[in-house]
Amino acid sequence: MKIFTTGQIKDLDAKTIKLEGITSSDLMDRAALALFKRIAEEIKPTETILIIAGPGNNGGDALAIARLLIKAGYQVQTIVCHLKTLSNDASIQFDRLQEVPAARITCLKQAENLSLFEGYDYIIDGLFGSGLNRPLEGFYAEIVQWINLQDAVKISIDLPSGLFGEDNRMNIHENMVCANLVLGLQFPRLSFLLAENERYLKNWKLIDIAIHPQAIKEMTTPFSFTKMEDIRPMLKERSKFSHKGTFGKGLLIAGSPGMMGAAILAAKGALRSGIGLLSVRIPASETTILQTAVPEAIVESYDSGFFYETSDPIVPASFSAIAVGPGIKTGTAQASSLENFLKECPDNLILDADALNLLSENRKLLKLLPKNTILTPHPKEFDRMADTPSQSGYERLKKAMDFAREYQVYVVLKGAYTACITPEGHCSFNSTGNPGMATGGSGDILTGIVVSLLAQGYQAEEACKIGVYLHGLSGDLALDCQSQESLLPSDIARNLGKAFNLLHQRHEIK
Repeated sequence: MKIFTTGQIKDLDAKTIKLEGITSSDLMDRAALALFKRIAEEIKPTETILIIAGPGNNGGDALAIARLLIKAGYQVQTIVCHLKTLSNDASIQFDRLQEVPAARITCLKQAENLSLFEGYDYIIDGLFGSGLNRPLEGFYAEIVQWINLQDAVKISIDLPSGLFGEDNRMNIHENMVCANLVLGLQFPRLSFLLAENERYLKNWKLIDIAIHPQAIKEMTTPFSFTKMEDIRPMLKERSKFSHKGTFGKGLLIAGSPGMMGAAILAAKGALRSGIGLLSVRIPASETTILQTAVPEAIVESYDSGFFYETSDPIVPASFSAIAVGPGIKTGTAQASSLENFLKECPDNLILDADALNLLSENRKLLKLLPKNTILTPHPKEFDRMADTPSQSGYERLKKAMDFAREYQVYVVLKGAYTACITPEGHCSFNSTGNPGMATGGSGDILTGIVVSLLAQGYQAEEACKIGVYLHGLSGDLALDCQSQESLLPSDIARNLGKAFNLLHQRHEIK
C-alpha cells in the first residue's frame, strides 16, 4: 500500500474526480458515507455525539457525517467553527444539514462559548484535516485545547486537528487533538507511523473511500505500508525434490562469554525460517552451550579474540549469506576482525547489534561496506552510526534514507512500524508486531530470519520485508498464549511456523 504526502492526496482527489466525471461534492459524500458506516459500528444510538466542524473540506466531511447520523437516529449536536467563510463543499454540506428537521447546529466564533457543550459521550473532530499547512493558533487552538480537556471519546477524521501529515518538528504540540481513534482516508499518513505522534494517534483505522485505482497507480512515492497481501506473493514455493543444499548455507558470527543467548536466539530464528545449513561461529569456550541449545546448528569455533583473521580457514564466499554482530561485544579484536571481514566483500551480508556499534566506533569501516549490505539498527544504534542525534522520528527517518543512499545499503530501522529502506531511498513500513516484542533478544531473532531468507535466494529487499513482517507476525501470534508483558524472544521463534502457515494459507490461525 502506497503512502502519499498531503499534497499528493489533494492531487489524487482531483484525478479521481476527473477520471470518474464526478464533482468534489460527490467525492465528499462518498467519503462521508464510508466514515458514517465505521462510526456507526463504534457508537451506539443511545450515546450522545458532539461534532465539531471546521471551515474547510474536513469540516464538510464532518457536516455530511452529522446529517447521516441524525437520519440514522443518533443524538447529534453540531458546532460549526469558522471566523470567515466556509469552503464551497463545506457550504453545500452545511445547507444540506440545515434541511434536516432534527439537526441541532451552532455556529461558533468564540471559544468561550464551548463551555455550553460539555458532557457528550463522543466528540467527532472535523476541525482540520490534511489541508492544514501551519500550526493552529488563536481561536482554533483554543478549540483543540478544549477538546483535549473533555472526557469524551475523541474520533478524528483524516488527521487529528492540528497534526501535519508528515513533519511536525515545528508544530505546536499542545494545539493538536489527542484522538482515541483516527479514521484515515484510504491511506496511512506518514505521521501515523512516527513515535513522536503516538499521543495524538492512540489508534487509527483506514477507511476506503474508493480513490480511483489508476490515479493511485500513476502517483509515485518513496513510501509504502507493507501488509499481508504484499508479502504472500513474495514467498517461494518449495519443490518436493528439494534438499538441504537447495535452501542455502548461512554463517552466523555471534556470541561471546556471557552473551551466548544472542547467538542461540539468532540461530533459532534462522533455523525456524527454512535455511538449509547454518554454521555459527563462536568462541571455542562456548561450544557446549550452543551445541546443547541448538543441536541443528554447525559450530565453527575460534580460540583467539579475533572472530576473523586474514589467515582464517573460514571462506566468506562459500556461504550463501552471512550475519555478523549479535552478542560479539566490541573492542580492538572485534574491530580488527570486522575490518578484515569487510575487506573480503562478502555477498548477502547482514550487520546487527555489536557489528553496528563497531561501525559507530570505527567510522572508516563504513566505506568498506559491500554494496547491498543489510544493517538492522534500533533508533539509538542508528543515531550513533549516523554520528548525530535525532530530535524526532521524522528526522531520523530522513537521515536513514540519506544514509542508505550514500552507502548503497539497506537500513532496517527497527521499532513500531519498522522501516525497510533501500539503497535507492525507498521506504516501506511494516504493519505487524506489538509492544511485547520490545525486549532484549527480539532483534537477534530478526537477524536470524533475514540471514535465512537471504541464504534461500531471496533478494535483499524481499528478505528485509518478508523477514520483518514474519518477525512481527510471529510476535502477534505469540499473544495467543502470552501477554505483551510476558512475551519472550524465544516465543517469537516458536511461532514462526504458525506465521509461515498463515502466509501460505495452509490453515486458519485462531
